Amino acid sequence: MNDPARETRCGFIIGAGPRFLLVAKFRHRFWLGVGVSTRRRAFALATAMAGILPLAGCQIGRQDLVFQGWVEADLVFVSPDEPGRVNTLLVREGDTVERGAPLFTVDSDLQQADVQQMKATLENAQTNFDRAERLVKGGFGTQKSLDDTREALRAAEARLSSSQTRLVRREVLSPATGVIQQVYFRSGEMVSGARPVVALLPPGNIKLRFYAPEAALPRLHLGDRVKVQCDGCAGNMTGRISFLSGTAEFTPPVIFSLEERAKMVFRVEARPQMPDLLRVGQPVTLSVLDSTRTASR
Repeated sequence: MNDPARETRCGFIIGAGPRFLLVAKFRHRFWLGVGVSTRRRAFALATAMAGILPLAGCQIGRQDLVFQGWVEADLVFVSPDEPGRVNTLLVREGDTVERGAPLFTVDSDLQQADVQQMKATLENAQTNFDRAERLVKGGFGTQKSLDDTREALRAAEARLSSSQTRLVRREVLSPATGVIQQVYFRSGEMVSGARPVVALLPPGNIKLRFYAPEAALPRLHLGDRVKVQCDGCAGNMTGRISFLSGTAEFTPPVIFSLEERAKMVFRVEARPQMPDLLRVGQPVTLSVLDSTRTASR
């Protein structure tokens, strides 16, 4: 005998008996009691309800998804190639800089000395090559000696070019257009190689982060359009989902149960269409406006 307490998620009539007609809706169970003499009316009611309840019971699945999130950014950390002392700091936090604009300079005494040494080495290599070339033309030198001095000359030229590049790069330029978010070292402070002096935020590096529960994943796809709302923001701000994590977070390392699965969330990121109007850390509300695909039922 079938259990009269069966359930379904969407509203469907799922069972009928001689005395009871079973209708389930949204996991809540209720019965319509009918007598034996009124079976025809019960089945007529069942037929009518079967066309209505599927529509009413599944409306929740088609509502817009709304999430709470915040603004994040991928900062560009600008550092010198080699350690040294910060000579001049040309920007402040909040300044807008263009690509190629100078940000700061680092002392270049060692690099200048290296350039002078490479110039002297190049002069000696040039002198040796000229002498070897004259000897070969006069029949007193060998071709091997000429080839050796030619290689030494080329190596000296390369080392000088490298030293000059190191010297030029002591003035650090902005790698992109953006806003200075943080200054880590000031004029007169020592900075080691690869340690950032300033952090730059290009507008295209701003992103929106939120977390979606497992049940919402089938309705989220890369490229889906989202509406962005925040306090004091324009009402027409939108973005598109650019990242969907394949790994759950905040999940206890235990055997999954139905209760634990409800705690699983997945990181989702979206790129706003107007990033200049947002600030890092700002809380936002995101509503999924459309979907590029239809979720499987």
